[in-house]
Amino acid sequence: MSIWSRISDALAALATGESLSTVFDKLRTPPERSIAFTIAVIALGAKMAKADGQVTRDEVRAFRQVFHIPDEAEEQAARVFNLARQDVAGFETYAGRIGAMFDGQPQTLHDLLEGLFHIAAADGFYHPNEDAFLERVAEIFAVPPREFSRMRMRFAPDAPKDPYAVLGVDPDAPLTEIRKAWRKLVRENHPDAMMARGVPEEALRLAQKRMADINIAWEAISGKAA
Repeated sequence: MSIWSRISDALAALATGESLSTVFDKLRTPPERSIAFTIAVIALGAKMAKADGQVTRDEVRAFRQVFHIPDEAEEQAARVFNLARQDVAGFETYAGRIGAMFDGQPQTLHDLLEGLFHIAAADGFYHPNEDAFLERVAEIFAVPPREFSRMRMRFAPDAPKDPYAVLGVDPDAPLTEIRKAWRKLVRENHPDAMMARGVPEEALRLAQKRMADINIAWEAISGKAA
């Protein structure tokens, strides 16, 4: 059974009255947990895209950049997205369930939050309502404010870019310490490491921009020191 068929089955259970808690409880263990992650991204991504009052083609396209949807699953995926994006209400429930599911795995929740930032910034404008939505999701996920600010800086079109903030280091730190932080981020964002965190294969595209930002930041810092 394809991932989209399994997602459709889970949503069908919700449609027949089964509680969200019950459905997510059934998806707690691998490989089913990746289905829950995908549902959370769809639901939160669709609701977040609606937070500024409209869902643009750019935002839908941004979602498709994160998740590869095969031709035979187009109808199922569209149904999931359209159901979820009807309004913003209810997003905290999804965020809470996925936060509990990945409790003790903060990096997986960071991966998900970053995907939402990618969708929010896809139309070239980071709306205040989107910011409020993402900040609330970050609170539910227990993402530290500093990490949330770093993601906002990387994705918000008008935010100033700070290579030290991207690497999470102090500008006065020795170059050896900065290099160590850079290497750690590269290891954490390797595809094998992401798969070990329970991130579905489709979501590995999230790491491409992150890795690019990490390497650009290191090049900028190390170039100054040369």
